[in-house]
Amino acid sequence: MEIKIRSGFLITLLALAVIPMTASGQQLRDAFRKVNQSVVTVRTKRVDLAPVRGQVMSIIDGVGSGVLISNDGKVLTAAHVVQTADAALVEFSDGQDSIARVIASDVRSDVALLQLQQPPKGITPATLGDSDKVDVGDQIFVIGAPYGISQTLTAGHLSGRRQINKEGETQKYIELLQTDAAVNGGNSGSPMFDMNGQVVGIVSTIMSQSGGSEGLAFATASNTARRFLLDRKPFWSGIDGVLVTGDLAKALNLPQPAGFLVQRIGEGSVGSRLHINGGTMRVTIQGTDLLLGGDIILSVNDIDVTAPTMTDSFALAAGDSYDHTVNTIASLKNGDQLVLKVLREGKIVKLTTTIEP
Repeated sequence: MEIKIRSGFLITLLALAVIPMTASGQQLRDAFRKVNQSVVTVRTKRVDLAPVRGQVMSIIDGVGSGVLISNDGKVLTAAHVVQTADAALVEFSDGQDSIARVIASDVRSDVALLQLQQPPKGITPATLGDSDKVDVGDQIFVIGAPYGISQTLTAGHLSGRRQINKEGETQKYIELLQTDAAVNGGNSGSPMFDMNGQVVGIVSTIMSQSGGSEGLAFATASNTARRFLLDRKPFWSGIDGVLVTGDLAKALNLPQPAGFLVQRIGEGSVGSRLHINGGTMRVTIQGTDLLLGGDIILSVNDIDVTAPTMTDSFALAAGDSYDHTVNTIASLKNGDQLVLKVLREGKIVKLTTTIEP
């Protein structure tokens, strides 16, 4: 049976098919142009142990992304980009740059806040949106610097919402937004925008077998970033470490079931003011690379480090004491004492600093 379709009807069908795609593409283009100048490349440097024996120290360069959110020069990025950075530089697409310092960081939710030494001129900050207003299936886009290639746009959809540690009304839970937008190394800290150009997430991590984008990335929801960075006293520990329990805790002669083995310390952080010692010797234990020889944190303001009971793969392995510790620190006022008890070279040592403005 032969089916005949009149040419005029066919043209109408094609036009109807093309119009939504064109409108969507134009909306994405316009949204990108509205916000792209607020997106930055974050470059870091840190002094670290050399990877080769015989060399003492080396300079490690890092790269990530971020977004300007205020006229006075505040930038949101991922915590793992800057947590132990000794120096940071923020670069804008128009060539402006500024030295930055970390003023707040939350490792568990993987968000951090930078303060620029010199706020940029003529650049409109992005708006930190309400992540509760985006739904699974909504279009989103990400702008960042994958592999250091700045102002790179990728687009996709909100693929899912993952809530961590939502137990009880007083628990400050973490929400991650899952997306199929392409995300690669260097995209850490990239803003995820809704189609109105509002920041609804900060890119945190990808799940990948190859190390590249496989359509499974996660961003910390903007409302989580707001709660952990903007709604409470800014705090940057500058500490990178590993929770040790069980046999490893026994091997390290811990006087309690769990401790936090310090790996690195960021210059200028609270950790550096406390004169905490980082690791000095590279080892591999059960396939995991570690730095031994550093301090092992036993307690913070008399709150002992404890082993975790949660099993969520996204939760920071810092024990169930993590929330209690962070909330205690956040409640400290200027002039209050912060006291850490650490195990150092087999002896228990108390380290003290004063909370500063």
